[in-house]
Amino acid sequence: MFQKPFAFLCLLLCAITLSAQTVDVQHYRFDLTLNDANDTLAGTAMVQLKLPQPTNQFYLNLKNIKDGKGMQVTSVSGSNVQRFQHADDTLYIYLNNKSHTDSVYSVIIQYAGIPADGLIISKNKWGDRTFFADNWPNRAQHWLPCHDTPADKATVDFTVIAPAHYRIISNGLQVEETVMANNRKWTHWREPVPIPTKVMVIGAARFAVKHYTDSSRIHDVSAWVYPQDSSKGFYDYALAPSILRFFHNYIGAYPFSKLANVQSKTIFGGMENASAIFYNEASVTGTRSSEGLIAHEIAHQWFGNVATEKNFAHLWLSEGFASYLTHIYLESRYGTDTLQKGMRQDRDQVIRFSKSWNKPIVDSASDLMDLLNANSYQKGSWVLHMLRNKVGNEVFRNI
Repeated sequence: MFQKPFAFLCLLLCAITLSAQTVDVQHYRFDLTLNDANDTLAGTAMVQLKLPQPTNQFYLNLKNIKDGKGMQVTSVSGSNVQRFQHADDTLYIYLNNKSHTDSVYSVIIQYAGIPADGLIISKNKWGDRTFFADNWPNRAQHWLPCHDTPADKATVDFTVIAPAHYRIISNGLQVEETVMANNRKWTHWREPVPIPTKVMVIGAARFAVKHYTDSSRIHDVSAWVYPQDSSKGFYDYALAPSILRFFHNYIGAYPFSKLANVQSKTIFGGMENASAIFYNEASVTGTRSSEGLIAHEIAHQWFGNVATEKNFAHLWLSEGFASYLTHIYLESRYGTDTLQKGMRQDRDQVIRFSKSWNKPIVDSASDLMDLLNANSYQKGSWVLHMLRNKVGNEVFRNI
């Protein structure tokens, strides 16, 4: 988010992550229906999971209805499911028989409601109706039954039925798109790489789409922008293929099957959703003024999406790495002076911030939004800069 050795790091973080699990989701499939008559989302979630400890019950996160918004569960089924209870923003699922360690259980959840958050249903700057997921940090539970923590990663399928004038973007690769009766369309996307819920998304809007021909040496890189902004957006996001190639060579192989750069209604400057980055709609200017933003979000595909912090107290493992790798990219493009200028600016920001927030980088703030600060970004970046200067460029890359 803006505001080889790598494989070893991924394995290490996975080992740390799974040690504390009580529910270990293996795969989600979300079948969703959107409409233009109202903001009600109808969904069926199929969740495949393991229960590492024998138990008669487990739970998923899902917001209850409050003040007219939230989700109502109508049924939960599965071979070992006895009953369910949905209360206090938690979906409790009770089993007929105690679970077996590491057996895979499947549950199917039917639900519907109006999302209060997480899936942003609104109008874009041109007045067109749009649907954009915006899950960070733990807002997926507003519209998806899930284990809403960065510590639990899973593969995911999204299928979306929507009015035919929408194009649907999501994680992974598009499996199928079918025109249905009543001017509706069914679209299926699949992400085979395990990812946390914070970066599982869909977007539905009137999009103009461009696939960049100079991206074929790695993976398909595309731009998804509002039709009214197509020329500006295609020009701005055309920076993405070369940035992706740089990180592919500097860090390690790009971990996903495609990279879509999407103009959206995210509340952030950019959100690093796996293989489908959502940028704030104002990022499209036609001046390529968002090069640093694009580099930051692409760096997150490795750090944050594949190598994921165990919990949000360790957010610097996402934001500090993405911030410093942005400096490294800009250094490669514009020279060492650019790096030094950026680090000086970051240092000044950290010093100013420390006068009002005297806490360490690893910080258990009660409001997770408070972690989007200079400690997680600029100070985390400075830790990596000091390490690089200490050990040298080649050793730093190997680390």
